[in-house]
Amino acid sequence: MGCFISLDATMKYALQTYSLVEVTWGRFFFATICAFLVCGRNLPTLIQTKAPGLQALRSVLLMTTTGLFNVGIAALPLPTCTTIMFMSPILVTMLSSVFLHEHVGWRRWSGIIIGFCGALVVIRIWQTGLSGINHGAIFVFAAAFTNATYQIFTRKLRGENPLTSLLFTAAAGAVVTSVLLPWHWSMPDAFGWMLLVVSGIFGCAGHLFLIKAFTAAPASVVAPFSYSSIVWATLFGFVIWRDWPAATTMVGAAMIIGSGLYIFLRERQLAATPAN
Repeated sequence: MGCFISLDATMKYALQTYSLVEVTWGRFFFATICAFLVCGRNLPTLIQTKAPGLQALRSVLLMTTTGLFNVGIAALPLPTCTTIMFMSPILVTMLSSVFLHEHVGWRRWSGIIIGFCGALVVIRIWQTGLSGINHGAIFVFAAAFTNATYQIFTRKLRGENPLTSLLFTAAAGAVVTSVLLPWHWSMPDAFGWMLLVVSGIFGCAGHLFLIKAFTAAPASVVAPFSYSSIVWATLFGFVIWRDWPAATTMVGAAMIIGSGLYIFLRERQLAATPAN
């Protein structure tokens, strides 16, 4: 989670100088190089997939999520964006009933509703109204939705080697943004190159650590740690931009995290007692 928020902070800082396409390109291009280095001699085997269509769709979803999030993070404080993205696990539960045909009972639907209420608290809908919502929040909400869809399709690729999925998502993003790059390129200085390279390293490292975490421990142990990212986001936001989360952000975060954990524990309970 520290790596992922470091990635977000790096991209937010780079977006102050460089275009959306260029920053997104750096994130995927240098992540691809890191992924190739990690795979090493196993690369020819790992680039083979049994589900090229699903891998391509999943890659497009992650690339879209990154682009939408980058637009949002350029306009909103880092802790606010991180809090809104906490909606992703809640949206996964909602979308699983559509894509995976999983039954979602009233308890989990209650958690979903509370999570959405928490998101409305974060954006202070009662003060701004629909017409006054910051455009950045709209893009981050969209990113949470595409990220949830990305996670749904990740479930469908459980039989694939995680490194294969990592290679496909990084390489697809690098290829697409490289095609668009000539129209959005601004030659970076030394510090700019460092930001682009570091963003790729953080992105690749975050996914690798996550793979290792799920290999070493059950999902029930690993998954709740995703909410620790609010700590990292608050720290980076304050140190770099002197942003401190508003009270509404913290209240909304508590509602979203609480509902997300409730849904997660409920799903764990149902998995342990399928007859119920």
